[in-house]
Amino acid sequence: MIVLVPAYEPDGRLTALVAELARSAPRARVVVVDDGSGPAYAPVLDDVAALGATVVVDAADGGAVNHGKGHALRLGFRHLLEGAGRDAQEVVVCADCDGQHTVRDVLRVAERAGAAGAGAAGGMVLGGRRFTGRVPLRSRLGNAVARGAFRLVTGLPLHDTQTGLRAYPLAMLPWLLSVPGERFEYELAVLLRARGAGHAVVELPVETVYLEQNASSHFRPVVDSLRVLAPVLRFAATGSASFALELALLVLLQSWTGSLLLALVGARVVSGSANFLANKLVVFRATDRRHTRREALRYACLAVVLVAAGYVLLRGFAAMGAPVLPAKVLTDLVLFLVGWSVQRRLVFARPSGTGRAPGAGTTPASRRSGARTSG
Repeated sequence: MIVLVPAYEPDGRLTALVAELARSAPRARVVVVDDGSGPAYAPVLDDVAALGATVVVDAADGGAVNHGKGHALRLGFRHLLEGAGRDAQEVVVCADCDGQHTVRDVLRVAERAGAAGAGAAGGMVLGGRRFTGRVPLRSRLGNAVARGAFRLVTGLPLHDTQTGLRAYPLAMLPWLLSVPGERFEYELAVLLRARGAGHAVVELPVETVYLEQNASSHFRPVVDSLRVLAPVLRFAATGSASFALELALLVLLQSWTGSLLLALVGARVVSGSANFLANKLVVFRATDRRHTRREALRYACLAVVLVAAGYVLLRGFAAMGAPVLPAKVLTDLVLFLVGWSVQRRLVFARPSGTGRAPGAGTTPASRRSGARTSG
């Protein structure tokens, strides 16, 4: 087992974590990534190095710059991949440095990831908090919003999308290096892209620990929830733009041809084609041209089904005596959610195993007991 800890301005809680890991799991390898903490925090990093941990810094700037948690995690992943002769199914557990993850839970997550099938499947195991008991209101509400938004976008019913306690098989690190993100959005991006890349996500309940009412948390409920909802918002924007384009073309084509039928068909074909391309390239980022024909066929079939379903729903509401305007709004909302889900899961679904490890990247350097060497 390898325990990877990104650290920015750590205190004695990091030392306590490393010391307890050394007692409870003496065979575990601990790697701490110093993300630009500065000279004032060197004693803490020297202490964990004395306990046997490897302290990694960015060789490009000597560890003088704070790049963000995502950068630190990827620096650690790259450092681990550079080690020769390691078992591809060895488990890498990422944990925070602020004491929010108990060693017991670190070991439980590692054990679950190393169980038969978990590592071999190329999946990840999350240590998911349940937010029960005396949880700060900010954290309870923020995670509830983020959880709902995440489930809407991905379909994954996770309890804790913000957890930093995660276990990955070593073989998964090249894909993790391909996921963009320098700061706290990186861990969210990993979850958002996991299913599309064919990686399973398993959640294991862990203890919820909040220190000083979670004062050190960098979680931003509104910003992070909007980040999760960004694909849905882009989907709504492309749909609105296509609707406006269709209306404009309808008026223009009817004035040119004098035929309502030709105007309707022409406007729908052009706006539908524009919406297909916008959803493919902007919303779902499905840039592989090899699948365009298949995607277009599925999109066209979905469009026909949605039109028919809209008609059936409106007739049903009318039969129940519902007013036309509320019925139309409700119908369009249902079709919007269905259209989003089907396009994400079927029309523009990415084949598994599409992640690529980046080429040249930031070079890590490691130190033990204060001595630095290039990685």
